[in-house]
Amino acid sequence: MSITRRTFLRLCSTLALAGCTRTGRDYTEDDREALAQQQIAEALRSGSGPFGPMVFSGYRDLARLAYFKLAEDGRLAVNVDLPPVVDCHAHLGWSYFLAPTVDLLQATPRTQYLLDCDAQDPPCELDLDVYVNSNFTDAMLSTLRWETVRTLLLGGRAASTHTIPNLLAEMDALRIQSAAVLPIAVALPFSSDPTLHQLEAIDRAKVRHRLIPFASVHPSDRQGPAKLQQYAKRGVRGVKLHPEMQRFYPDSDEAMAIYAECRKLKLPVIFHAGRSGIEPEFLRPYALIRRLRRAVEEFRDVPFILGHAGARDSEQAAELARAHDNVWLELSSQGLTRIYELCRDLGSGKLLYGSDWPFYPQAVALAKVLLVTDHDERARERILGANAFEILRLSDAA
Repeated sequence: MSITRRTFLRLCSTLALAGCTRTGRDYTEDDREALAQQQIAEALRSGSGPFGPMVFSGYRDLARLAYFKLAEDGRLAVNVDLPPVVDCHAHLGWSYFLAPTVDLLQATPRTQYLLDCDAQDPPCELDLDVYVNSNFTDAMLSTLRWETVRTLLLGGRAASTHTIPNLLAEMDALRIQSAAVLPIAVALPFSSDPTLHQLEAIDRAKVRHRLIPFASVHPSDRQGPAKLQQYAKRGVRGVKLHPEMQRFYPDSDEAMAIYAECRKLKLPVIFHAGRSGIEPEFLRPYALIRRLRRAVEEFRDVPFILGHAGARDSEQAAELARAHDNVWLELSSQGLTRIYELCRDLGSGKLLYGSDWPFYPQAVALAKVLLVTDHDERARERILGANAFEILRLSDAA
């Protein structure tokens, strides 16, 4: 599809106006202050936890840890024996709106991560003891914003590297057995169905034994429940919902209809949960943890997984998980000390390994779990894979 300069500018203006959307009326000054204080407190305590300073010069420098080595091709590889590992939070290349569809079967020389520490010289500083997006520089955040616009309009250079062969190569080097791939359905015109696109690519690649397909529907889509039925017949193992990106409230009646269908189909739900701190403020009300309470209380037989362990609202997410047997926390992006605290306070049975690939390499979150479980093989086994096998009923799919 050709786009004139005027059309391109009009579309960019439309996206810019979205940033002017008024913040939800239930988003309070207390909410703003809590986020600001969390970020300040985290920065101040970095390196003061049980593991001391954990700062590296980019991703490849993680080879200084005993768990990793650098392979001949320069890729990080695991250097120790691991139990079966399931990455519960990965994505394949996104293509929405006017962007061309990403060829998910195409291998590329390297994966361009959205926080791409090793793409610059010298590499960016990587502090494992903070929420991972704290490692973004202003220049990296600017690149991320432009990459997001390109992904919507013309197709992103990074997105074209987020493919099945690239993901599998990384999984092989790190001895990751399986990864859940999470599409996100958006309410944008001209957008193809991301669930079907990924299902078809996984089947063409014949990698169902490695990649675990999830589905996504938009709660405003009246055909959402019917689509979930069709996706379930195609073998999806769960449903991904992103309240910020999809712009819906998780406790809305529309969303409740989706959970009701998930209960019928015995599909767990994984949310993007909590505020990351780098999203526009007008999106933050959708991700507040208190918005999840109605779902987990009314659908106690539906497993709910809170992505990023609630992000920067992790304390509230932990409270929800502690109070409800049907809530688990997926750990991608959390800092090392915070993962240690969650394991100590909630127990390993409530936690799941996830990477948020390709925002970050799979080794970043893996390193943190390995450090936290260094002297607890049982906890390592549960977090890295055993919990996921039970929640996703992966033995049923064998």
